[in-house]
Amino acid sequence: MGITETAGESSARKTRRRAPTSIESLDADILCIIFSFLDLFDLVHCTVVCNSWHAVIKKLKLLQSSCRRMHQLGSTSLEQPREIDVEDFAMKHHKMALLRGRIEIERWEAHSHRFSQCRMKKGLVLTGVGDKVMRLWSLDSYKRMEEYSLPDAASLLDFDFDESKIVGLVGTRISIWRRSGQRSIFPSREGTIPKGLCMRYIDPEAVVGCEDGTARIFDMYSKTCSQIIRTHGGPITCLSLSDSQLFLSGSSLGRVTVSDPLLDQPVATLKSTITAGGIQTICFNQGSNLAFSGTTAGYVSCWDLRKMRQVWENRVSPNVVYSIQQLKNDTSVMVGGGIDGVLRFVDQKSGRVLSSCIMDDKVSTVLRRQSQVVVEKRRGKRVSQDVEIDKIERKTRPQISCVAMGMKKVVTAHSGKFISVWKFNHS
Repeated sequence: MGITETAGESSARKTRRRAPTSIESLDADILCIIFSFLDLFDLVHCTVVCNSWHAVIKKLKLLQSSCRRMHQLGSTSLEQPREIDVEDFAMKHHKMALLRGRIEIERWEAHSHRFSQCRMKKGLVLTGVGDKVMRLWSLDSYKRMEEYSLPDAASLLDFDFDESKIVGLVGTRISIWRRSGQRSIFPSREGTIPKGLCMRYIDPEAVVGCEDGTARIFDMYSKTCSQIIRTHGGPITCLSLSDSQLFLSGSSLGRVTVSDPLLDQPVATLKSTITAGGIQTICFNQGSNLAFSGTTAGYVSCWDLRKMRQVWENRVSPNVVYSIQQLKNDTSVMVGGGIDGVLRFVDQKSGRVLSSCIMDDKVSTVLRRQSQVVVEKRRGKRVSQDVEIDKIERKTRPQISCVAMGMKKVVTAHSGKFISVWKFNHS
């Protein structure tokens, strides 16, 4: 199974439906045999297909034995339940793998020139920014699925993608590429977005953060800028969108604002309790209504959007935190990376660094014949929290410019030519 954003979202329970007649004709014993060939996270997805599959999977000996094995590992956070909640069980297994599992890293050259950004969805990762192309990769085979060239000499500043399209902030306009069928490019009018710095979108709208402190809302179907909201007195450096249409923006001045497109001004401005540098990255957890920001001074802050106040602030790195992410609906752990090249897992409730990881300097190179991509295989290793990072060899901790989090996996871009997949296995 490829990397996914979530291990079966809680909302999927509500959409679980009655199985088609052909599926219902399979009795429980046959289904158990079929399901026994799947791993834990494939099973999680199968539980949301229909009620009959959900009932069969909950009774599987595989789940019961896995749960007992996890319980015997001695984690105080795991209690052996009377009835297994498959989603909850998978998320706890995911957390244990991140914090205690063996680490294997696979790296390959994704671009011929330096690039700095990656986005991940459903077993695919899109790479770019700094190069003149975006490339879509399969994380199962490391095969390059598609390549998207920029429409002109303008620079690619930010991008995102979904099942049908690629959306990019290119120079002073938004461009849209189709993912299937005839590969067309739909650019907005030149100059629609003056000095855009960052972009996020949820269909059908993209929000662009600009150097002048405004957030510009772009309608991808009319190809026009539908609204301009002044959110900051300085440049907007990062954005995050919520499913409820709110969006968060961080600025170089160190403040976070919460805005609603239905209003012409921010709903709230969130200020740090200490001087923590400019906001470099921001993400929103829909499951807990918490937002997290990382700064140029190495701090990560947590904000409660229900009360519009800061919950905690902690310096997790001695240098810039470039990127933080969490698995959708996971309220326990998030991952962060930055200029010092250390991958850190942080407790969402307290801000405490739970584990820090770097690459081993030993490399074994293999050729993936299916995709013809040369893959470097390395081991990852955990480092103590009291270790002086500057004393660790730089080649084992290349600068992390972007992170994307999946189930028991993290993808990192390094402001170079390589993309890295960190795999965590806790058996």
